[in-house]
Amino acid sequence: MATFGLPSEAATTTNTTTTSATSDISDDDDLSTLPLPQALSRTEFLAPNFNPHSYLTSLNPRSRHQTLEDLRTDLRQRSQQLNQELLDLVNSNYESFLDLGQSLRGGEEKVEGVRVGGLGFEREVEQVRKQVEERRSELGGLLGERRGARRDVQVGRALLEVHEGLKELEERLGIVDVEGDEEDEEDEDEEDEEGSPDDLRLKRLERHVQRYVLLRRQEERVGTHPFLEAQQSRFAEVKKTLLLDLAAALRHAKAQRQDPERVLKIVKLYGQMEAEGEAVRILKPG
Repeated sequence: MATFGLPSEAATTTNTTTTSATSDISDDDDLSTLPLPQALSRTEFLAPNFNPHSYLTSLNPRSRHQTLEDLRTDLRQRSQQLNQELLDLVNSNYESFLDLGQSLRGGEEKVEGVRVGGLGFEREVEQVRKQVEERRSELGGLLGERRGARRDVQVGRALLEVHEGLKELEERLGIVDVEGDEEDEEDEDEEDEEGSPDDLRLKRLERHVQRYVLLRRQEERVGTHPFLEAQQSRFAEVKKTLLLDLAAALRHAKAQRQDPERVLKIVKLYGQMEAEGEAVRILKPG
């Protein structure tokens, strides 16, 4: 026959302790008492210096009171939400673009009018360009004629100077008759000079030779010209007369045994006339 009795004090104490410990464990495992994790802030993704790696590093699941799997789920949902927003934005803009295209229908006439106007303006510009080119060509021709006329004037002046220079030399050398006024002027020039008669004759001869050389150089600058070709006989006559005067002066200086410096001056005049051989032939003894 079973015997019922009250539990001993020790047993009662043990049960009470066990029940209290179980109650404490239940209170600690109650997740409803934990703080809820904050939602991921949208503004953090819009920061100009947003860095995914730094952002993920800052998301500590333990400090957020959230498991790693829950954090991954939140990020995945936020990514899907952003993709959907992007898709909605593209669709809305595409619809606006289609609406814009439909609103532009019926403007073909205006576009054609603008195109025709552009073609007309292009033709006008082309006509103006052609006119400018024609005027430029015409102006170039006129400038060429002007340069040619100026060159002809310069050549004419040079030929006139050659003619007058030859005429003056011919008169002073006695090749042609000298007019009274010009002869008086030459005599006055010689009277103004000082020195012996031999010195005066040598100075006059030097002026004649220098004038002849200048005329020859001017002839070279002009170049080939019918007028100059017609004057070659006059040049030859002047040169012949100058060489005769130089020979007479050199023979006189040699016969009179004059200063060697005077003889050297006469020889230099032969050199200017490009007739050094004549001077050497006269100075040879015999």
